[in-house]
Amino acid sequence: MWRKFCKFLLKSLGWKVAHDAPVPEDKCIILGVPHTSIWDFVISYLYYQSIGGEAKCMIKKEMFVWPLGWLLKKLGSVPIDRKSGAAVTKQMIGIFNSSEKFHLALAPEGTRKPVKRWKLGFHTIAKATGVPVYLGYFDWGRKIIGHGERFELTDDAMADLREIQKIYKAMNLKGRYDGRFDFLEGV
Repeated sequence: MWRKFCKFLLKSLGWKVAHDAPVPEDKCIILGVPHTSIWDFVISYLYYQSIGGEAKCMIKKEMFVWPLGWLLKKLGSVPIDRKSGAAVTKQMIGIFNSSEKFHLALAPEGTRKPVKRWKLGFHTIAKATGVPVYLGYFDWGRKIIGHGERFELTDDAMADLREIQKIYKAMNLKGRYDGRFDFLEGV
């Protein structure tokens, strides 16, 4: 019933689904690009629920106060301590290693604000745990969403990031807010 309701809401909002089944692996990381609005979370949640999947996302632990904390956990959020990027990465590696099934949706930009450099924590987590990475997207211009294709990582994180950004750039994605989404120089 919930799955049908999420599918109805997504369609009512004018969104089309590019992939109609969840990622087949029990564990994976799904990148969400471009991340320019809190609405990206809402649309992504509706999408993944509508196709029968359950993805988690990271949210700073300070947000997990009553009653918001209860709701965030119900929606699949994982509280993280953002003292340092290494601490967040270590927390996520621990969660992946202790879970039988875990799909993590995250934005490589790390924030909804414009950034000059994407974060590489997803690469570190994926390499440390052996989980695949999918190039998920939400295109506000065409209102198309999907978990994207699997990307095979190498041991060169920066080269992988440049290749991932080339793929996203070729997709000509539009964020909800223009000017908040950018690529590394030279991509």
